[in-house]
Amino acid sequence: MNPDQNQNHIQNQNQNQSLATNIKNSNEHTLTSLGFQHVQKHVADCALSYLGKRYAREMQPMTDARQIQIRLNETAEAAALVRLGASVPIPSLDGMETIMDLLGTGYLFSERDFSHLVQFLRSSAQLMKYMESKSGIAPHVSGYAASMMLMEPLLSEIERCIHHGSIQDQASKELARIRKKMSVTEERMKRKLDSLVNQHRSIMQEQVVSQRNGRNVLPIKKEFRKHVKGAVLDESGSGQTVYIEPAELTGLQMELTLLQAEESREEMKILGDLTSLTESYSREIILNTETIGVLDFLFAKAKYAAAIDGRPVQVNTCGKVKLRRARHPLMGPSMIPLDFSIGYTYTSLIITGPNTGGKTVALKTLGLLTLMVQSGLLVPVDEGGKMAVYDQIAVDIGDGQSMEQALSTFSAHIRKMIAILEQANPSTLVLIDEMASGTDPGEGVGLSIAMLEELHSRGATVVATTHFGEIKHFAAATPGFENARMEFDTVTLQPLYRLRIGEAGESYAYSIALKLGMPEHIINRSKCVSGKALTESAVHVAPKQPQLRSDNEAHTPATASNKRADSAKHNVPVEEDTSLAKAVVPKEHTTLEMEMHTALHEHKVPKAYNSHPAVQNGTTASAAQHSLPAGTAPKNNDTSSSNVSPARAFRKGDRVYAAYLDQAGIVSEEEDNRGQIGVMIRGRNLKIHKKRLRLHISADELYPGNYDLDIVLETKENRKKRKLMGRKHIEGLQIELPPEE
Repeated sequence: MNPDQNQNHIQNQNQNQSLATNIKNSNEHTLTSLGFQHVQKHVADCALSYLGKRYAREMQPMTDARQIQIRLNETAEAAALVRLGASVPIPSLDGMETIMDLLGTGYLFSERDFSHLVQFLRSSAQLMKYMESKSGIAPHVSGYAASMMLMEPLLSEIERCIHHGSIQDQASKELARIRKKMSVTEERMKRKLDSLVNQHRSIMQEQVVSQRNGRNVLPIKKEFRKHVKGAVLDESGSGQTVYIEPAELTGLQMELTLLQAEESREEMKILGDLTSLTESYSREIILNTETIGVLDFLFAKAKYAAAIDGRPVQVNTCGKVKLRRARHPLMGPSMIPLDFSIGYTYTSLIITGPNTGGKTVALKTLGLLTLMVQSGLLVPVDEGGKMAVYDQIAVDIGDGQSMEQALSTFSAHIRKMIAILEQANPSTLVLIDEMASGTDPGEGVGLSIAMLEELHSRGATVVATTHFGEIKHFAAATPGFENARMEFDTVTLQPLYRLRIGEAGESYAYSIALKLGMPEHIINRSKCVSGKALTESAVHVAPKQPQLRSDNEAHTPATASNKRADSAKHNVPVEEDTSLAKAVVPKEHTTLEMEMHTALHEHKVPKAYNSHPAVQNGTTASAAQHSLPAGTAPKNNDTSSSNVSPARAFRKGDRVYAAYLDQAGIVSEEEDNRGQIGVMIRGRNLKIHKKRLRLHISADELYPGNYDLDIVLETKENRKKRKLMGRKHIEGLQIELPPEE
């Protein structure tokens, strides 16, 4: 490879970096979400030179499959050298950053700069010789060094003029003449000083010769200053000593000063000549420096590949991915390897499994490995891997909540979905974590399925995770889609972190909750509420449920009666149809029951709740009234729709639902003069206006008549403190209340 070819090669690489920058600008969120910046840092840490570190920090994914494969092959060659134990003599480029910045600007380089340049030229020659010896096993990598220039005339001239950071006498005849005269003058001064010291020894404060401002002086006692002819240049801090330059030395000192000025001018002339010679080699110096930077970056990638056990893969543009024993490079050897494939019989994969089971890690592993491959990095997979090249990688991972931008979890997801749709095409990889989260399950599932259909119709490759059975059923029944699950040990209730494609998984929420100590009757109740009991019972066919109504729409007496009759018949709560015809309890009701489970687990709900008629009947009054306007009482089962109980104020202990928070809580403080009601939600005491609340279950239904609500609203510690306060005064005893929000 000649210098022109190498320059074109580096220019092509810069063009790829420029294209990658455009990708970066549109996918900054993707790079951050997948942790690509950590990979950049690790590669930069493996580089030796400032230029290699810069290339590593600026490394970005490319989109040209041919260029990507070339970069992968080069990295594989360099990694083979590293694995053989070779110590590649990459120059550190110390001081070259300043030289490169000032080259051609008219700046006069110093002796220190030329010392760095000499080291650079020597190291370049050493690298060229080394890489030439490795051309048989690393032809592509050694091709870079083969195009570097030796610049022997420049090296010889600098070495002749400068040694150990100082200009040598032989740099020029004039400099040699000046320095010879300086040496003679200094010798004459030394002999004269020795004579003066002997002459004035008795009146000198010390028997030494000092210097002030570069001039030789004698330290004379103050009272004898008149005995020495000469100029006083300084005196001691105590004033007892004066420093006098003897008159006999003035002429010699002046002669030496003039010679030093001549020496300085001649040195500047020599440095100027060397700077001009250096600038005549500007093209070669720039080429060598950039080539060394590229080689340093290349071997930094190779060192990182050795650290993570990275291997090359074959890339394609048809969306096919096939990996065996793939590992996340930032998780180390402790990660369970994944076997993954997509793009052959399906282009959309839905991953299910329990929480902390590794679903998100699987997403991030695929995304980060794709970014690494498109950046020319080897990845931790087994031999024979195949990966697709994508123009865009769109990611929706994390809840995306933002107080500054007033974004809820659902709003953040929707914004990301809209952004994904704007760029989705056959060359887009879409990674979505926890589909249908952050909103009503029925509507969330519908939106998610519609999104999946749209992305599939546009030809995008999609990998998504979910907990919802409707999405799993959709994937199982739709061509081009496939299910996968993260394996889970149902005996030990521990995730196995292995991905099994072709099977749908479960969340194992009930098993995990039971294992952690949740009472069994709570688990059974939860199954009943969520509709699991219906599918597990002998009743497989239920009467058609009425259509879902809005909160502002009143139920007719017949509808309410039919629901109650069906509920009593099957001993299950009233349920409504969703768009997928699945019996799903509204999310606010499910949230209520989950809150009750948590409260019971913390010993805040009375045990009498188990024997309450509402529980024994398998339902609560909330199932019949969850769609009523806030603050209204439940409808009478035996009266018409016109016979509605008058509205009543919320009472302490009522279970209420705040739709805008999508949370249920217990009324802890009754309505104030501004209509604000204190509601305890997840341990926080919130002030919420009554118009934003809806009654779920009244306190009368939840608790016995004589039940102490402080058991629910107060912590155990605070209840003990109140009892102590009721008995006697205790100094320093305080009750801590949760902050109001």
